[in-house]
Amino acid sequence: MEATVDADAARTTRRTAVLGGLSTAALVGTTLLALGAGREKLFGIAWVAFLGMAVAGWFGSRAPRENAGVLVWGYGLASGAMVTSAAVFLLPQAMGQDPTYGGFGVALGLLVGFGAHTLGHRLAHMDLPIDRTLAELTAHAVSAGAIIGIIYGNMPELGPLLGLAIVSHKGPAGYAAVNRYTGQGGDWRAILLPAAGVGIAAAVSSFLALPASGPVRGVVFGFATGVFLHVAMDFLPECELGSEIHDSLAHEGNAHVVLDRMRVHAVASTILGGLVVFLAWLVVA
Repeated sequence: MEATVDADAARTTRRTAVLGGLSTAALVGTTLLALGAGREKLFGIAWVAFLGMAVAGWFGSRAPRENAGVLVWGYGLASGAMVTSAAVFLLPQAMGQDPTYGGFGVALGLLVGFGAHTLGHRLAHMDLPIDRTLAELTAHAVSAGAIIGIIYGNMPELGPLLGLAIVSHKGPAGYAAVNRYTGQGGDWRAILLPAAGVGIAAAVSSFLALPASGPVRGVVFGFATGVFLHVAMDFLPECELGSEIHDSLAHEGNAHVVLDRMRVHAVASTILGGLVVFLAWLVVA
């Protein structure tokens, strides 16, 4: 029985290494294609997302089991930056194309984001060849990358700050996912699949040209805004009983006392994340 378990673990490790290598190779090919087409900003954003998620995952595999402080500050900084970026850079673009259709697009993005996230938990009941959390991360990475590619492919004048803020949550997400996954005996290289998914989808979708119609572009940019706002709010650190933060406090004494302290860190980190984007905008504006 023990030999069978070891053999299964070895096969899983080999499969993980192969998937990681293939996805990285695909990222190299697609981003070089985008770079050759003059999409330098997209190239940089794709590789920042990949390296941020991969490096954070590597650290997560070697860190103690889910440190509450790291999770709160990682999620808080990322969500604060994403909320600010979506409101400052994406929302005006959607409203500028068509205020009404842009608004409908924002609502659609929020609702679709919520629906996909909620129904995605059904993956927990399916027999998948990879970890459920990593499967959800991969699906999210591909969808986020597709939207980023459409935005930058149709509005190349946008600065890189928007894209970098949008993918800022990749580091914390990779850290938390790999920390949990390796704690169950998994291989950290599994994170390379969702890490590469952002850039691959972005590079491919950047060649999709949107119609010149204001309502159509308003819906598309509004949808992107709504999706990213949903993701940003989903990453807001929840310091409540039963939350991921609470689960990481299982062996740290009185959970209520620690959660109260973590709430202060959650507020401070989200404010700081938004402030960083504001200061970066002042510098590059």
